[in-house]
Amino acid sequence: MNRRVSFGLPPIRTVPAKLAVALVVGSLLFATFLPTLALHPADVLTRLSLWQLFTYAFVETSPMGVIFGALILWSIGGSLEQTWGTRKLLTFSLGVTVISAVLTVAVGAFVPAVAMQIFGGGTVMTSALWVAYGLSWGTRQTGFWGMPVTGNVLALIGVGFVVLNAAFAGPWVVIPSAFGIAMAFVFVKFNFPSGTWEQFTSWRLRRQLDKRRNHLNVVSGSKRNMPSDSDRFLH
Repeated sequence: MNRRVSFGLPPIRTVPAKLAVALVVGSLLFATFLPTLALHPADVLTRLSLWQLFTYAFVETSPMGVIFGALILWSIGGSLEQTWGTRKLLTFSLGVTVISAVLTVAVGAFVPAVAMQIFGGGTVMTSALWVAYGLSWGTRQTGFWGMPVTGNVLALIGVGFVVLNAAFAGPWVVIPSAFGIAMAFVFVKFNFPSGTWEQFTSWRLRRQLDKRRNHLNVVSGSKRNMPSDSDRFLH
């Protein structure tokens, strides 16, 4: 049975609901008297304002961004929480957003136009969640504002929003969101990092078994009953 995206909001006690509330509160604080909550790469590089790498995750720079960002976190985040679990959702949401900030600051160290930008991370988090949700559905059918679409198409719509923002506001504005979307793709399609770690563990185990096998000696039937040094051979 095909399942469609439900925009019904989960209870306030859930992690996505708390993230949505944090986004609203952080954005209001940023707009009133705490502008240093947003990410300003130049401040991080010159003044070591390292807290911005985290606090910008709960900042949107426009009223519509706050409203739609909170709704996306609450609704799509609630659906992902049911599928992934609370811990995985929280690790993905915050991890992707913070790593995107670190990479953006690294780019700003070489590109002055990026260093002088002021970034709100709410868009980064919501874009990553949107794309991850769509990719997790893949070719299965879901819905977008009442229209039946596949999960992959839904993910492309999320990418399209970022592209439109870049077209109207400039490419440097969407640098963190681009990093977030790229990490969402790797996270879902390649099950990174848990899948990568499992593959590494499996490879290491096979290598250990191969080494042990190379040290084993196979004896012929004429030597099988030799009493001395028999422990050196595999019977």
